[in-house]
Amino acid sequence: MEKIINPSKVSGVINIPSSKSQTIRALLIATLANGQSVIKNALLSSDTISCIKACKAFGAQITQDKTTLYIDSTNVKKNGDPITIDCENSGTTLYLALGLAAYLECEVTFTGDQSLKKRPVGPLLQAYKDLGCTVSDTNYPPFTIKGPITKSKTIIDCPTSQYLSSLLLASCCAKTDVEIITPLLYEKPYVRLTLEWMNNQNFDYKISKDLQHSFVKGNQIFKPINTTISGDYSSATFFFALAAISKTSITVNGLNKNDSQGDKQTLSILEKMGCTINWTENGVEVIGPDELKGGTFSLNSMPDALPALSVVACFSKEKVIFNNVAQARLKETDRITTMRKNLEKLNVSVKELDDGIEINGNGKVKGAFVKGYDDHRIIMAMAIAATNAESKVTIDNVDAVSVTFPTFFELLDQLKETK
Repeated sequence: MEKIINPSKVSGVINIPSSKSQTIRALLIATLANGQSVIKNALLSSDTISCIKACKAFGAQITQDKTTLYIDSTNVKKNGDPITIDCENSGTTLYLALGLAAYLECEVTFTGDQSLKKRPVGPLLQAYKDLGCTVSDTNYPPFTIKGPITKSKTIIDCPTSQYLSSLLLASCCAKTDVEIITPLLYEKPYVRLTLEWMNNQNFDYKISKDLQHSFVKGNQIFKPINTTISGDYSSATFFFALAAISKTSITVNGLNKNDSQGDKQTLSILEKMGCTINWTENGVEVIGPDELKGGTFSLNSMPDALPALSVVACFSKEKVIFNNVAQARLKETDRITTMRKNLEKLNVSVKELDDGIEINGNGKVKGAFVKGYDDHRIIMAMAIAATNAESKVTIDNVDAVSVTFPTFFELLDQLKETK
């Protein structure tokens, strides 16, 4: 479906949806536990529904009352007939559910949609092979894995933190203690997110300060959980960006200031670019400046923020470089290339870097027809730009926002009035 967005003034207060990253981790941990769990304020989007389906395929019984999920994992099968898991478009489900599969002793096949089938998984499969699992010899879905983990050491480069998060969760249930060495590790805040869940389970592990050397005690048991999911900083980033380019105030409620989500760090970048950041009791207020500053910023820990922050850069009259984020090329699309193509259509001077993007904005963007590329974050970034464009912007295939943020356009409309 195409969507036409006209320029408009924006300001106000919104309540942000719950965290995808936290919801998926909670679902998988509840499925690994032997008992009954409750997840309150869960995000219900295409990605999390894919994870719910995966957990049900493993044998969990899941019921729903609005945004509260009840998980009974007493019948999760540790062995038996082969299982096929369709992760659809959810990379987080793909990588983290691998850890659940490695705990089982039955053959599990993972597949997904055409976009997910382009997501590299070879290094993670090799790591599980090092740890004694039987795996397919491939770099992309579909693939098959059969646990359990019986060996004690692997070395793996992690251009996505989800590789290490998967291994950490799986190692807790291994038949032996496990050592994981990660010479290359991106997106470290999301590993810390996983470690928080492990801490809540009182698991026995040790990890170096740089998170690149882990020791996990095997033969541990996941316990049922009763938890409430906090707001999603990745989703909130688009409204932080909207405030930044609109020279206005937007307050985003539902966020936990102490959350380890990586995209919380976008606030620090926006502050350096001139925004005012005010924490409130329930969230955070972002006030855009009269003039946005330029600079060079590493997005290694927050690659999902690249599309939104690239839009902010267009409205600065100074050069902005976002680097150290080569993994952005491995998402639903190559987000460095797709953002460059769309921003050029908006008459912005953009240069691709091997590990990022350079933007020489002039403080404005033109109206145009742009592509969504079936990538929820590209679509939302273009919608934010459109709100402050000189004329209307048309975006194709906007339905993909349902992957993580089904109510995005509703909240955007809630903030704006026609110019």
